[in-house]
Amino acid sequence: MNRPASRLPAPTYDPTRHLLLTPQDDEAPARVARLRTLGIGEAPLPAFDDFARNLARTTQAPYAMVNFIDEHRQYFAGLYTPAEEQAPVELGPAPASAQPGRVMARDHGYCPHVIVRRKALVLEDVCDYPRFAGNPVVDEIGIRSYLGAPLIDRTGMALGTVCVVDLEPRPWGREGLATIKSMASRLVDQIHLMEQERTEGL
Repeated sequence: MNRPASRLPAPTYDPTRHLLLTPQDDEAPARVARLRTLGIGEAPLPAFDDFARNLARTTQAPYAMVNFIDEHRQYFAGLYTPAEEQAPVELGPAPASAQPGRVMARDHGYCPHVIVRRKALVLEDVCDYPRFAGNPVVDEIGIRSYLGAPLIDRTGMALGTVCVVDLEPRPWGREGLATIKSMASRLVDQIHLMEQERTEGL
């Protein structure tokens, strides 16, 4: 049964920094509980790394992630990088105890916007969008394009995102949008299968 859509808080815009600040995420505590029930979001999963690898190949993108977000951080349970086999890549400031390359601060990047919007986001060149161009990942990592979609599970909750990024502008177009949405749906089906197997194994 799908959860009824709720009124989403409007993100705050800081005109002095030309930055669309990370939106308020009221669903985060419930999401954390749901992810804990599913047994995901706290450690890398080979199946998610495989998915990220396939996503990168499908989109011809150098970076691909399966991303789960809580109140304070983003966790890449699935990760593909150009140096794969699986060399970690630092994707931004994270707590000292974080696993290298797997954790990013919640105010970095665009996935937090996707999970609150509950809609796919296509940024062919982030510099064309002043409100997104000021995000720390642009200067600190060099990200120039982003394509991401939410993982909406059977409860109606946005569990996380799948996304790809590039250090160059990319004309993702309608085909890219359709691809990322299709891949997100495919991963949700995989998560539901994992949940079924986990339940049967208890």
